[in-house]
Amino acid sequence: MPDISGRLATVLLSIGLIAACQTSKERVARHEDNLAVAGFLVRPANTPERQAMLARLPAHKFVRHAKGDNIQYVYADPSVCRCLYVGSQAAYAKYQENKQSDQRIKELKRDLRDHENAAEDDDFNAQVYDDPAWNWNAWGPWGSEYGYGPGLGW
Repeated sequence: MPDISGRLATVLLSIGLIAACQTSKERVARHEDNLAVAGFLVRPANTPERQAMLARLPAHKFVRHAKGDNIQYVYADPSVCRCLYVGSQAAYAKYQENKQSDQRIKELKRDLRDHENAAEDDDFNAQVYDDPAWNWNAWGPWGSEYGYGPGLGW
């Protein structure tokens, strides 16, 4: 009888690798959307010369090019769009600023999610408190806006 657990492991590993590839492409595409928002221009590698030059650059990395006082940043994508993103110092600074804002938003979402998860814990759930020694009236009036009428009689 064939080893079913070995086959299952192979299938699960294959599925995981396929999912990782899709996630990687999606991540690159999202990154490139951020480049466009920051002001980078897309230059397609639509000639053999451009394709050869694109292949010489490090993939999915920024490269800084200075000519005199003019500084350009390029980002090569040979796998998703087969293009080059070209941006000025201002576009690169805007990209970095947006990246930091995105990171802060991710942190805030994580903190909110952590807080929501913690709210499900018993420490955050309201409990009935019935202690005859506790003087509720010492905390001031509990008007009808809190669901109580005058003279609580705690």
